[in-house]
Amino acid sequence: MAAAQGGDRRAYERVLADSVALIRAVARRQGVATDALDDVVQETLLTVHRVRHTYDPARSYDAWLSAIAGRRAIDALRSHGRRDRRELHDEFALDRHPDREDASADAERRQQARRLREAIAQLPPGQREAVEQLGLREQSLAEAAAQTGRNTGALKVNLHRALKALRGRLHGDD
Repeated sequence: MAAAQGGDRRAYERVLADSVALIRAVARRQGVATDALDDVVQETLLTVHRVRHTYDPARSYDAWLSAIAGRRAIDALRSHGRRDRRELHDEFALDRHPDREDASADAERRQQARRLREAIAQLPPGQREAVEQLGLREQSLAEAAAQTGRNTGALKVNLHRALKALRGRLHGDD
């Protein structure tokens, strides 16, 4: 490495090539997975290139390189740990969360909407009116009371009963 610092290109290429085995050994000792070893080697060699001016020829090159490789191995392990916490490892996830463009999901949404419309149509008139005004048209209680001629308390009660009945019909909750 001292010769490489002096500008000897061949010595620099040789020291980098000879460093790979030591970097791999350090990374394996740290617990880096086999499929991530090449990434650690590459990151370590890049770091060595950036900080080669800090190497002191009076000291051990292997110790200097091992320290750098150990830090890059720990960085890789941390990165892998963060990625594992963010990534979803569930083979059934796509089945439970279909793509918006999925034709079967679109058909299922249409079927659910049809079932909801049918269930609303079967409600008693006061409950159906409360759902239509407050739920579907998203009117305020005051607006719905003015439109229907009913007081707000009656609308609240009818909406509550309608929602309970709809849950029972659609989800089997009684």
